[in-house]
Amino acid sequence: INHIVHNGGLYKRPFNEAFEETPMLVAVLTYVGYGVLTLFGYLRDFMRQWKIEKCQNATEREEQKDFVPLYQDFENFYNRNLYMRIRDSWNRPICSVPGAKVDMMERVSHDYNWTFTYTGRVIKDIINMGSYNYLGFAQKAGACQEAAAKVLSQYGAGVCSSRQEMGNLDKHEELEKLVARFLGVESAMAYGMGFATNSMNIPALVGKGCLILSDELNHASLVLGARLSGATIRIFKHNNMQSLEKLLKDAIVHGQPRTRRPWKKILILVEGIYSMEGSIVRLPEVIALKKKYKSYLYLDEAHSIGALGPGGRGVVEYFGLSPEDVDVMMGTFTKSFGAAGGYIGGKKELIDYLRTYSHSAAYATSMSPPVVEQIITSVKCIMGEDGTTIGEARVQQLAENTRYFRRRLKEMGFIIYGNEDSPVVPLMLYMPAKIGAFGREMLKRNIGVVVVGFPATPIIESRARFCLSAAHTKEMLDTALKEINEVGDLLQLKYSRRRLVPLLDRPFDETTYEETED
Repeated sequence: INHIVHNGGLYKRPFNEAFEETPMLVAVLTYVGYGVLTLFGYLRDFMRQWKIEKCQNATEREEQKDFVPLYQDFENFYNRNLYMRIRDSWNRPICSVPGAKVDMMERVSHDYNWTFTYTGRVIKDIINMGSYNYLGFAQKAGACQEAAAKVLSQYGAGVCSSRQEMGNLDKHEELEKLVARFLGVESAMAYGMGFATNSMNIPALVGKGCLILSDELNHASLVLGARLSGATIRIFKHNNMQSLEKLLKDAIVHGQPRTRRPWKKILILVEGIYSMEGSIVRLPEVIALKKKYKSYLYLDEAHSIGALGPGGRGVVEYFGLSPEDVDVMMGTFTKSFGAAGGYIGGKKELIDYLRTYSHSAAYATSMSPPVVEQIITSVKCIMGEDGTTIGEARVQQLAENTRYFRRRLKEMGFIIYGNEDSPVVPLMLYMPAKIGAFGREMLKRNIGVVVVGFPATPIIESRARFCLSAAHTKEMLDTALKEINEVGDLLQLKYSRRRLVPLLDRPFDETTYEETED
């Protein structure tokens, strides 16, 4: 599916996204592959039950056989019979800064990945195509490292208290003012964990009698936060504005189930860049719908802040929109800023409310001072307040690397998902056997990649996910592309037929949504 939007009313720039259709033969072979693996899994379980094969997975004790099962049956079956065979593709131990190149500890397994043994050898200078180091601030030298080391010697590593007690440092106050200025909002609040920024703050914003409209591909932290809130949750198709508007209309017309009372609040949850699809939210249309139906918008910019927009201010700047149109601006410091934690930005009344009622504010330990300083230094660099143009150059370099890498992969014949400006680049693998094979073959060639399969993706849409960085040089990218091309030929991964069909949804205008059914 290829989607190209250029609507003068809402979009101030071309919006190009591609989701090429899965070839029928590939889809059938993928299902057959999972079927064969499942059959062999049941055979191995039979052999384990009769002690023909050693059983190494966690099981209930004999005296607990009549209890309610502690482990979910299918999940456990999948883990021991499918995931275990390719487990060496994940949790690889890194022993260096996660920059453009990394060092990795070598490990081997003699029992089909149930256990690993370290050889003592370190594999040097692996090109890192997997870390979220978008602007290259994960480094062991330079202004950020020096500033963090200085603060470490002055403040120590930990705060040992929450912000509401003895853990509110002047550095925290400085960070929040800087983030608010960077985002262009009235106020901001920082948290020590990105995941908890979503999962602990959404329940503070909505509750019983409220409605959450969530994109079907939202991150697990948004899903968990929505579930913990107690609000009613309805899902709309990914980036599909007809689906979203239909839910908004139904919510307003029908109200709450049974009572038909109006919803107390309607909150739309979306992400800036979707980390598995590489797609960018159609924010101008979401905002237009939000205004039309008087609902609230919660925007998760974990992957887009720093990585999009001419000034690195995320998807709002990328589309040339006003931050005032987004009610809750959330993001993390774990990616573009090379640190840890998250933030929420918005109106002063919102942030003052969260300081009192957010579980993360009341019960979580404050952010570590060196981490805070890393964020302050990197944000100032992006804004140009350090007296250099390094930050601006990094944002531009990331954009150039992204377009170059995506274009080259498509030219080679791979199916690549997502938006042409997204630094998250999914390369489709589909078949289960190719997940482990691709990761291993790339590591043999000194390229570190992330491979992803079920349950993080639909069962037939396994993929490799590349994350571009401003720290990648053209030589590094060319080396990686050469090896990817070679492995693509070896594993026969070049599925693209260039058959791109238009999406069902169209650019927003006043008549489109009135006349189109979901």
